[in-house]
Amino acid sequence: MPMSLKHAILTLLETEESSGYDLLKQFQSRLGYFWNASHQQIYAQLKTMHADGLIDFHIEAQDNKPDKKIYTLTNAGRDALSDWVRHPLKLGKVNDALLVKLYAGHLADQSQLLEEMKDYRDNHQRMLNTFRAIEDEYRSSTKKEQENLALPYLTLRRGIIGEQACLDWADEVIRFLKGARSR
Repeated sequence: MPMSLKHAILTLLETEESSGYDLLKQFQSRLGYFWNASHQQIYAQLKTMHADGLIDFHIEAQDNKPDKKIYTLTNAGRDALSDWVRHPLKLGKVNDALLVKLYAGHLADQSQLLEEMKDYRDNHQRMLNTFRAIEDEYRSSTKKEQENLALPYLTLRRGIIGEQACLDWADEVIRFLKGARSR
């Protein structure tokens, strides 16, 4: 059963009830490091999931603001999430334009390719710094909070290890490109 936005939303709602806006923020601060969704995609999916009986909502009144819908999982939603979690996933394929460009790099201006690799490295260094800051927050939390966040922490560890691998690879490519320029 393939991963979909529906499963990501069910996962977030399983943890806590949320408005559409709150879900968007949770995507940006939690799942957004490995699963992205736009505002429009989230709201369209919420409408579909509600029609399918996977989620329900109640209205929360707000002073000087429009009322907001607070979404919760239904039993059918919890069952759908449990069913999805129990089934193995197919591994995703990687479509990486930079790898294709590097593969054909003998046709490129080496200095341009070197600059692109430096930008790639800088982006991954920033992401690693972000992940390390999140890891520091996790490590400074209480033992109980750490127990509750153990599996999300392991997804963070995958991100940290992945970013470090990207940096190591970028350094290797940069060294090669610098050496190729000096020949």
